[in-house]
Amino acid sequence: MMTNGRHPQQKNVLGGELETCCTDPMTGFYRNGRCETGVDDIGRHVICAQMTDEFLDFTRTQGNDLTTPAPGFPGLKPGDRWCLCASRWKEALAVGLAPPVILAATHETALSVVTLDELKRHAAEL
Repeated sequence: MMTNGRHPQQKNVLGGELETCCTDPMTGFYRNGRCETGVDDIGRHVICAQMTDEFLDFTRTQGNDLTTPAPGFPGLKPGDRWCLCASRWKEALAVGLAPPVILAATHETALSVVTLDELKRHAAEL
């Protein structure tokens, strides 16, 4: 059930209310600016990350070009915030290219894929 266009009681990795990741460009699986998730979000787009050149290059080599505009998608540039799939962030972490994370805007389900310590070590706001 949704209320005001938002899924109820979505928490961040710190245990607080899930904050907005970014509205320009509009991110999130549901394109509401938040890294909310639900049963239809198979990729778990739950980690709010700030894009870097290195990460954008990495994800392009993995078959997911986030820099090229497409219908309904402006293309990302370094500095943009975006809700990433937890598994892609973990892949980038393994090769030393994980982008900075906004903890308060990262959904708690990310913790089923990565640890809070890993996220904290890459926190943009700490």
